[in-house]
Amino acid sequence: MTTPRTVLITGGNRGIGRAIAEEFVAAGHRVAVTVRSGEGPAGTLSVVADVTNAESLDAAFAEIEEKLGPVEVLVANAGITRDTLLMRMTDEEFEEVLDTNLTGSFRVLRRATKGMIKAKFGRVIFIGSVVALLGSAGQVNYSAAKSGLVGMARSLTRELAGRGITANVVAPGFIDTDMTSVLPEETIAQYKKNIPAGRFAAPEEVAKVVAWLATDDAAYISGAVIPVDGGLGMGH
Repeated sequence: MTTPRTVLITGGNRGIGRAIAEEFVAAGHRVAVTVRSGEGPAGTLSVVADVTNAESLDAAFAEIEEKLGPVEVLVANAGITRDTLLMRMTDEEFEEVLDTNLTGSFRVLRRATKGMIKAKFGRVIFIGSVVALLGSAGQVNYSAAKSGLVGMARSLTRELAGRGITANVVAPGFIDTDMTSVLPEETIAQYKKNIPAGRFAAPEEVAKVVAWLATDDAAYISGAVIPVDGGLGMGH
């Protein structure tokens, strides 16, 4: 039996983040999600926050702590893409992706660990990507940001594992979401040919791995990169 925890998921109102929030709610946890607009799923506390702004995050944490208690489980999921080939990529397109996907995760992590250190308990799960180590044409910015999360999780493990805090990366491959549903059929077929499992994952398949990492059973796992990619990234 896993102890009910206070869980924060950044970017929890759609796609993978929403599925993760629903999974934690179903498991009986107290769940908050950050949104820039819209609402999280039923049973969650939605707080407006921008991961690129530390003051915005401080306000969000204050609201969560007041209504649900200190954050014990952090799922850093908020992310954006600005895909284009390297020679066409502007400084702004590179920096925007890093500021949200990597530095944004750092800002949320820095704020969350204050309470975790005090409680001598914490679970940090970064949502990475198969492209972090596999690479992807047109995603120099996104790949760099996602691979940076691996170093962040492992450095955090070196710093805080002795205080009951774990940090891991879940690395999804291609997932059935609104983003992939608009791809041309030929592109989807080509992607599926490269995936040993021969299909995209459902968001719920990622969510279940994330939720398990937050359980008491996963207390001795830290600094790991767990792929949920149907075998696409094997060997990386």
